[in-house]
Amino acid sequence: MTVPAEAFPRVPADPGPSELQRARESFRRGQARRSVAIASVSTVVFLAVAGTVIVTSPGWGRVRTSFLDGGVARSSFPAILEGLWLNLRVLAVCAVLIVLVGLGLAALRTLRGAVFFPLRALATIYVDAFRGIPLIILLYLVGFGFPGLRLQGLPTSPVILGSVALVLTYSAYVAEVFRAGIDSVHPSQRAAARSLGLTYGQTMRRVVLPQAVRRVLPPLLNDFVALQKDVGLISVLGAVDAVRAAQISVAQTYNFTPYLVAGLLFVALAVPTVRLADWVNGRATRRQQAAGAL
Repeated sequence: MTVPAEAFPRVPADPGPSELQRARESFRRGQARRSVAIASVSTVVFLAVAGTVIVTSPGWGRVRTSFLDGGVARSSFPAILEGLWLNLRVLAVCAVLIVLVGLGLAALRTLRGAVFFPLRALATIYVDAFRGIPLIILLYLVGFGFPGLRLQGLPTSPVILGSVALVLTYSAYVAEVFRAGIDSVHPSQRAAARSLGLTYGQTMRRVVLPQAVRRVLPPLLNDFVALQKDVGLISVLGAVDAVRAAQISVAQTYNFTPYLVAGLLFVALAVPTVRLADWVNGRATRRQQAAGAL
């Protein structure tokens, strides 16, 4: 038996957005265009005013000669770039060691039970000491103190000693970041894991640490950005990195342009990480807002 098509109810066609909705969307688009135009104009005006003030200042000619010499910049760029490659290698090694040492210190500081008090106390003393001492002073103490001991097998390379000082300082900061992440995991997570038969180590490795690392990833990235800049401080021990190469070029040319070149290279190195940190921070904020809405 064939059922006529007239027997089925007609589905009304999608009328689309209402007139009010279209008006709202049009208004929002207009507001967005207006905001972009205002921001563009204000930026151009600000740059124009700032540039005029700088260029018309009495000492602009001398500053331009001392800091913006194109010939000096081109001649010093290869050596500074080679020094930056040393900074990158130091950064890669130190970042791995800092994460490992910091995570170990955080684990020691979160141990439960009176029997582990000596370990907690030692970890606390370490964190307090190396968070308090300025990095530049620690570089001098490690870089000049260790070789002064004249112990057989002790490294004397300024690169290695500078890296040791960086690891000692930054691992104390990272340890506190990890500890905050571990303490932020609700105790019920540990209790549930232990009730399933997991040991303390398994609970930390499989339940607590994955959540803690995910929560502290934004501040860890911020510490990494700071480390990218501070690797240049190994130059105070004589390591020929980007900063030291710029200093040598300045001493040869009596011009400060190489410092500007080194600074711009460090900025180019840090910008991608800064943008990544902002993106991770924004994603974490959106997740928290979505969880709160639920």
